[in-house]
Order: sequence, then structure tokens, then C-alpha cells
Amino acid sequence: MDLDGLAEASCEHQVAAIDEILRADPVLDLLLDVLETLPLPDWYVGAGAVAAAVWNHRFGLPPGTAVRDYDVVYYDPADLSAERERAVELAVQAVVGENVAIDVTNEARVHLWYGERFGRSIPQYASSQAAIATWPSTATSVGVRRSGGRLEVYAPHGLRDLLLGVVRPNRTLVTREVYEAKATRWRNAWPSLTVIPW
Repeated sequence: MDLDGLAEASCEHQVAAIDEILRADPVLDLLLDVLETLPLPDWYVGAGAVAAAVWNHRFGLPPGTAVRDYDVVYYDPADLSAERERAVELAVQAVVGENVAIDVTNEARVHLWYGERFGRSIPQYASSQAAIATWPSTATSVGVRRSGGRLEVYAPHGLRDLLLGVVRPNRTLVTREVYEAKATRWRNAWPSLTVIPW
């Protein structure tokens, strides 16, 4: 599959190609199927695991290469407890197995801990999509989910950078230090990525 050519293709063709890539990754394929059956509001799988699947395909590496964990986000302002978030994580973990690292986040509660972790307060996100739009790079600001077996993609900065293997800062929220640390880690895993300086 020619990802360079797909970078200029229609959104429909890009999503179809990404769907094919994700289905070839056994963990992501299972995770997307499992999450579709759970009563999670406004959920997505996103960030590094989705980018890793595309970049592993692009650079001829096996599925799962350099994936530290699989990020699952959802949005539930009705229950902002850490206990509920943990219960969701355990439910997902039980289905995909203990050998798969899962990181589940209720984006409705991120504002409660963001300031302590990153040194600046943020208002409550309005949705999972609002959160995805702030993730560290344009290529990883991508969320995917299945609905009725069909892949839905939310990519506020488009899919071009992801498909071309370009790491570009998304300065909406993250700091230079966070971006550069992630870009360095990704470049170490996929040396042929093009990393745009901060």
C-alpha cells in the first residue's frame, strides 16, 4: 500500500487504508471490536498506538513494534471518579488480556489532574474530540473507533502527516519539552520519520 500516494487521496480512501492497517494489527483489531460492545460514551482508541500501526506498516515492521500501551479515551462527565476510570480499564484489560498494556482515560476528568502533572491548569474538555485535538503532534492527534463494524476516524489536523511519517508539533496545549521527548522516542523507534522541530 502506497502511503505517500494516500496522503493526497480523498478522506474516504485514507480511512479505508487505515482501517486495513488496523485490521492487520491483532491487538488493535481486537481492541476496536471489544470497545464497540462496551457501553462507553464518546470513546476512541488513539495517539501512539494508532500512529505506531501506520508507521510500522510504512516502514515494514511487524504490528505492535514500539507500542508502549494502547490509549483508550472516553468522555463521561457524569462520573469523574478515578475509581470508575479504573473499572473501565480493568474491564477492557480483562478482554484483551494481561499481556497488552492499556491506558484508559476519561477525558472529562483530565482537568482535575493536568495542572499537578504538567504545571498548568486547563478547563474541562467538552468531549473526547476536544481532547484529541490537543495531543502532542499532528500525526498522533488521531482517534479511531468502530461503529457497526465501520471505522470512524477523528483527525482534526488531517491524516497527511500520519501517512507520510511526519512528526509535527501541535502547540495547542503541550509544552516543547513534552513534544521533544515524544518526538525523540518515536524517532528512535522509527528512524526514517521526519521530525519537525518545535
